[in-house]
Amino acid sequence: MSFVKARDLLRLAQVAASRRRGICLEEICSEFGVSHRTAQRMTEALDATFSNVTAVDGEDRRRYWRLEAPPPARLQPRQETTLEALEIAARAAQDQGRLRHARALEDMRDGLLARLTPRDARRSEADAEAVLAGLGQVMRPGPTVALRPDVTDAVIEALRGPFRLRVIYGSVDAEPRVIEPHGLLLGHRSYLVARQPARGETILNFRMDRIHAAEVLDESFGFASGFALNDYAAQAFGVYQDSEQYGEVIWRFAPGAAARAAEFRFHPTQVLESQEDGSLIVRFQAAGWLEMAWHLYQWGDKVEVVAPDGLRALVDGHRRSDFDALP
Repeated sequence: MSFVKARDLLRLAQVAASRRRGICLEEICSEFGVSHRTAQRMTEALDATFSNVTAVDGEDRRRYWRLEAPPPARLQPRQETTLEALEIAARAAQDQGRLRHARALEDMRDGLLARLTPRDARRSEADAEAVLAGLGQVMRPGPTVALRPDVTDAVIEALRGPFRLRVIYGSVDAEPRVIEPHGLLLGHRSYLVARQPARGETILNFRMDRIHAAEVLDESFGFASGFALNDYAAQAFGVYQDSEQYGEVIWRFAPGAAARAAEFRFHPTQVLESQEDGSLIVRFQAAGWLEMAWHLYQWGDKVEVVAPDGLRALVDGHRRSDFDALP
């Protein structure tokens, strides 16, 4: 058996041991990038190598292979990539004020290190630190909003329930309001998506940096019928939601900018249409004309708004021809 196959077999054994129901052929194909026949050979090798393999047919009519106990700790693979991923995630959580998540990720990292031999732990830490030292963050102009960790913790706790929140919003002396959190949109500005019963069933966005205090109430509630955070977020180009602006958006990029524009994911619902003259049509459904205009300005005169009329009027007269580069 080659070293690559041995490594894949070890990884397959770990996956089969860590997942509650095991792993099926389709998942092996996806996880390892192999054909169906190769996946079958991998399960045969798994069964031949380990004595504690069980194969059970699931309710979905797929067969799942599982190890009833994890492989010996001495077969633990090198963990520097896992340590890097945990450290990057912990730093991101720290930057966003999600201190509870940051602590949990750091505990997971420390627990992983504790299971390694001192020699492997030192090597993994050194390798991970070398990679992390080489990763930088591209600074973008604009506000960097600091979130209050106590507010963020309260929001996360409320989402677990879900429980209602009593918040002080807008100004520090504002009257408390009770809201029902439905989700958290993280970005250069983060927004709490929530319903405020006193204002009806409408889903609203609350800027996290303007929530001065938040208290989790011992009051549960039901999410709005049919609500899905991803679908809700996709109704906007950025964050701003406006039902009156929502509709089809059509942009035409000039031939010289078409290849660059094709690399962008402007919106989850976008459809790209290459034209005979080399230009590119981009279509999607969303609201938020002002945020669209902010983005379109970067393209100068290399983009034309075909629809809607309101957005076209907003960018008219602001399409420059003297930009030295495309976004």
